[in-house]
Amino acid sequence: MVHTTRSQQAFQIINFIILGLLSIMCILPLIHILAVSFSSSAAATGGAVKLWPIGFNWSSYEYVISSNRFLNSLGITFQRVLLGGLVNMILIVITAYPLSKESERFRPRTFYAWFFLLTILFSGGLIPIFMIIRETGIMGSIWALVLPGAVPVFSIILMLNFFRGLPRDLEEAAFIDGAGHLNTLFRVYVPLSLPALATISLLTIVGHWNAWFDGLVFMNSPDRYPLQSYLQTIIIQQDFTQMTEQDIKKMQLISDRTIKSAQIFLGSLPILLLYPFLQKYFVTGITLGSVKE
Repeated sequence: MVHTTRSQQAFQIINFIILGLLSIMCILPLIHILAVSFSSSAAATGGAVKLWPIGFNWSSYEYVISSNRFLNSLGITFQRVLLGGLVNMILIVITAYPLSKESERFRPRTFYAWFFLLTILFSGGLIPIFMIIRETGIMGSIWALVLPGAVPVFSIILMLNFFRGLPRDLEEAAFIDGAGHLNTLFRVYVPLSLPALATISLLTIVGHWNAWFDGLVFMNSPDRYPLQSYLQTIIIQQDFTQMTEQDIKKMQLISDRTIKSAQIFLGSLPILLLYPFLQKYFVTGITLGSVKE
């Protein structure tokens, strides 16, 4: 039995208290937003809503999800997340693998590492990207939302650092068995890199889900807007030209605060549902004990 001293017990208690307070500070804003989204227009506008809805109603959610444009934009966003996430992960893995090797084994490594690093420090700006997308003929398509950010350099740096931490004995054993670089990458490195892949996947999904500006710039029709671009158009800009007469009548039952709260909660819900499935990989070291002496 392990005995703990009073100082250790006090330290654990203080830790529990601090972590508990931090958890409450993170949860309370979300509860408040959820309460406002289900409250009446008068209560929300008057600032009377705290942690429980006042004048409970579904009007804000009915307004947001009843529109065909909302459902269409939601489908485009899911398409973007799936396609963009797949493209990102493939390019991240096949780029990080050679960059994780020593310069003696991959001589151009330093050149490519600096090449990618410079893209973080310097950017051509919006106009060159717009011209490239227009000239390549992908303006208004889903590829205009996926290809400009297909190679996230920050995620590549995270991935190559994780690859460097894997035991080299595994790679040498695969080469002895006759495996090439592709087999070694996808049969050895990738299965052992699930914690890093889960972290990068979450960052990629959140990035694609929350993006809105590129949809406004690269989509040439409101019918092609992803979810965040559509919500930004009807909520932030208050573009009533996109609203029907029925939508305007519904606006009388809700307020700017309730509909923005519904927007924030709906925008956060997929990530909140996805995180528990990826969280276990953040705390589990799959590579522990992979090489036995």
